[in-house]
Amino acid sequence: MLATLAIRPPGESTGSVAQTDEGVTVAVRWRVPVAFATTLEVLGDNVIWVTDAIRRSSNGAIVLEPFEPGEVVPPLNIVDAVREGKVQAGYTWLGYDQGKIPASPLLGAVPFGMEPWEYTAWWYEAGGRELAEALYAKYDVHPLLCGLISPETAGWFRTPIESLDDLEGLKIRFAGLGGKVIERLGASVTMLPGGEIFQALEKGAIDATEFSLPNVDEQLGFDRIAKLNYYPGWHQPFTAAHLAVNIEEWRALTATQQAVIDTACTGGVTRNLANSEAKQGPILAGFPGKGVTPVVLPEPILRQLQEVADEVMAEEAANDEDFRIIHESQLAFRAQYAQWKRFAYLPRDF
Repeated sequence: MLATLAIRPPGESTGSVAQTDEGVTVAVRWRVPVAFATTLEVLGDNVIWVTDAIRRSSNGAIVLEPFEPGEVVPPLNIVDAVREGKVQAGYTWLGYDQGKIPASPLLGAVPFGMEPWEYTAWWYEAGGRELAEALYAKYDVHPLLCGLISPETAGWFRTPIESLDDLEGLKIRFAGLGGKVIERLGASVTMLPGGEIFQALEKGAIDATEFSLPNVDEQLGFDRIAKLNYYPGWHQPFTAAHLAVNIEEWRALTATQQAVIDTACTGGVTRNLANSEAKQGPILAGFPGKGVTPVVLPEPILRQLQEVADEVMAEEAANDEDFRIIHESQLAFRAQYAQWKRFAYLPRDF
């Protein structure tokens, strides 16, 4: 446990209430439940970097205290707790809100979507942040982009995936829009938080799983059971984490306090992606010693997955106006960005 505080009554703001903390006047003290264990490198420890940066930048006047998954709030229900005022803020993947906010996965990970730096360009410079704020304002939440990681792996499997027929009847842990894609292909999809996946995989409750980056998945032990690690992460070419803040708590802050938190989150995005990119090479280099085989999905399978993903996205857009608006914004940005991307960068196989 990182911290223990009494649960405050809903609606009782801490934004303007001064407290004394080891001789430092604390103007803001928030409890921040997190969706990922802070012991997980890259995926989980970024919130520690961010909250430390906020404390240092404010000279201790702004304190965000992370709580491990399940200590205060179930990891898949963080935004609900923030909206209801049970906690002031939470650090999470917004795709977990898919059941209640259909457009939310577009802010967290999009199958065959933008690459990480492309997503940041859309978020900061092409209206993404404003669209996200408008979407979540309806639920009394203010989202700040606060973490970003590289493409995930396409999953850990016990048996080869040689065609999409091999997904029929497969019991697999999957999340977000990618889960809807493989569910349509006949897989039985289960949504589990990270801390419950290994046991389910070990006991055979699921046959395969996706979750995160190679280094994170190795920490969770997936490579001890499933020896085929598939790539590329078609379902999550980027994965964004957000600090979801109760909107009244956010509005109660001064402009300076808001700037301190926003700046730290922006720094967290950069540091998180750098850390993410730096950690994966050594993990893959260690695969042979563990009997793990990295496998690249053949292009025909990827093209088939993309066709199904396009169908899912079109249906989601037809069923939800917010989804349509955000999806169209992302498509328009990608079409324009593609010109620069095509001319400016060396081919990947150069």
